[in-house]
Amino acid sequence: MEHEALIRLSIFFVLFIALAGVETLLPRRVRAIPRRKRWVTNWSVSILNTLTLRLMAFALPALAAGAAFDAQTQGWGLLQHFALPAWFEVVIAILILDFAIWFQHLVTHKVPILWRLHRVHHADRDMDVTTAIRFHPIEIALSMLLKIGLVYALGPSVLAIILFEIILNSTAMFNHANIRLPLSLDRWVRLILVTPDMHRVHHSVHRHEHDSNYGFSLSIWDRMFKTYIAQPEAGHDEMLTGLRWQDESPAKLGWSLLLPFKKNN
Repeated sequence: MEHEALIRLSIFFVLFIALAGVETLLPRRVRAIPRRKRWVTNWSVSILNTLTLRLMAFALPALAAGAAFDAQTQGWGLLQHFALPAWFEVVIAILILDFAIWFQHLVTHKVPILWRLHRVHHADRDMDVTTAIRFHPIEIALSMLLKIGLVYALGPSVLAIILFEIILNSTAMFNHANIRLPLSLDRWVRLILVTPDMHRVHHSVHRHEHDSNYGFSLSIWDRMFKTYIAQPEAGHDEMLTGLRWQDESPAKLGWSLLLPFKKNN
């Protein structure tokens, strides 16, 4: 665990720079709002999220990887009761955690108070690599609390948690990126992973479309639970992403942070 944060941060920035470069060279869609204006807000939200998690770490020093270490030390969690090969335990833990994130995402769309928080993510009018880091700090805090509870209940290894976090962050940036994959490649990749075209449907302004394709990493859960929509009705070039605020409001930091608390919205 000594270098966990450095490893994760390094992978994050390398992949972010790579995807941002591909977005610049091979964009999938024309931007509605200048990138710089949106990026300042989305990165500011991400920095606030990081500070929120740091504050939580004072009260809950375990967080996710630490919770896994504590659970293993104490012998807590379902996986502690089975003598599984290390590699198989990692695979099982990642699959269970990925399904849990899928289910959590679905719940944030169905429970009104959680949807008010999650709308901050969906309100982004353009969808690119920074949309993956645009979540309200309260939603991030609640998500971490849920993750810690799940880790204690499951009892996965620290390695499994670190790998899961790296996979989740990497695939989230990938499937939010404004990049153009060849259609033939997209069809093959989305058999396993959520692709940008697949996830873009989830960011449609239409409720029946953004209530689909909840996966961040694996595409199997949406297919299994019948929440999969292959393509947007209007097509990727003509579809509108975001919510009903089709102006520059979502690109403003104050507006985005206050969105969950606005009346009549």
